[in-house]
Amino acid sequence: MTPLPHHSAMNDIEIVNFATTPSIVSQYMRELRDVNIQNDPMRFRLNLDRIGEIMAYEISKRLDYTQEKVQTPLGFTMCHEPVNQIVLGTILRAGLPFHHGFLNFFDHAENAFVSAYRRYKESSEKFDVLVEYMAAPRIDGKTLILIDPMLATGSSMELGYQALLKKGTPARIHIATIIASRKAVEYICEKFPGGITTLWAGAIDPEIDSHSYIIPGLGDAGDLAFGVKDDN
Repeated sequence: MTPLPHHSAMNDIEIVNFATTPSIVSQYMRELRDVNIQNDPMRFRLNLDRIGEIMAYEISKRLDYTQEKVQTPLGFTMCHEPVNQIVLGTILRAGLPFHHGFLNFFDHAENAFVSAYRRYKESSEKFDVLVEYMAAPRIDGKTLILIDPMLATGSSMELGYQALLKKGTPARIHIATIIASRKAVEYICEKFPGGITTLWAGAIDPEIDSHSYIIPGLGDAGDLAFGVKDDN
């Protein structure tokens, strides 16, 4: 199966796939996937953070800027200043270190958090995605950056977005993920508004298994970053 190109468009939604253009992101992605390195939670969180910083830098090139006159100790100069109001919206819990990387660069951004999780049906591989908690500012007319390291089906991201729409309608949407499945990419392109949405992915993997885990993926990002949770 051929990979998606670095830049492509589906249903008027731009897709940026870092895996097709080697960069330092490739090293961080390798360490995130490698089972011999994954047992170091600090490095796992650090790599999520660093990829977040790189994606934030790339997204910063898409913002609108104005020029401002700045006084230095020796005179004056003109500097570019972003004018967009940014909201970083993160799906808990695995998104937290990834979110931190974005916040390192967009340090004036507002922040939103959505709790979305899978609830499996009894004796079944099927599940519902539930949203139980949200803390968010108004997002009317703002640039919304939605952050979730793993997009297996895309349903958690879409439900998180729908929850945030209660706070207004953004002018621009960026979806940032470490690994997405092709199915999730197709789902995002179907559910999110065209013309204003860009999907940024560290890699796009070919499939998901019967439990909706990404193959080859990297496992459970939340568990690798913060420890195994008790689902009982």
